[in-house]
Amino acid sequence: MTSKLVSLNLPLTEEQIRSLTVGTFVSLNGTVYTARDQAHKRMAAAIEHGENLPFDINGAAIYYCGPTPALPGQIIGSCGPTTSTRMDTYTPLLIEHGLKVMIGKGVRGDATVNAVKAHGAVYLSAIGGAAALYQSKVTSCELIAYPDLGCEAIYKLTVKDFPAVVSVI
Repeated sequence: MTSKLVSLNLPLTEEQIRSLTVGTFVSLNGTVYTARDQAHKRMAAAIEHGENLPFDINGAAIYYCGPTPALPGQIIGSCGPTTSTRMDTYTPLLIEHGLKVMIGKGVRGDATVNAVKAHGAVYLSAIGGAAALYQSKVTSCELIAYPDLGCEAIYKLTVKDFPAVVSVI
């Protein structure tokens, strides 16, 4: 059995998301923001305090990744996915405020799965151990928030042909 490869341009609409099926391989093109545990904690606190987020979350895609510093001549350092369940404490709130795409590795908790389904979002699984592959799919990288967090700061990435698999819709 072969699975279809679907090329998607970010940001995605809810209609595009709802047309996907679990197990579909996707190739992403466009803007993705990196955010891990501490960035999620700060974004959730900002929402709870009525403050602006460092990027427009409506329709946004977040990649659970903490890139390492780029070596000379590189756009970004190693940038493989991290375990998604660590963000589950904050993810439902972000989804309620417009987050549409999450990319990471591993399973999601019930509250996140329910929020994904209720709000027309999607969770995409990335390949653990494939940091060099993902690094090669990044065409630009810009630090946009929380530089004190080091590799857990938020970066705005432009990606081309970034591979993932639909896991929860």
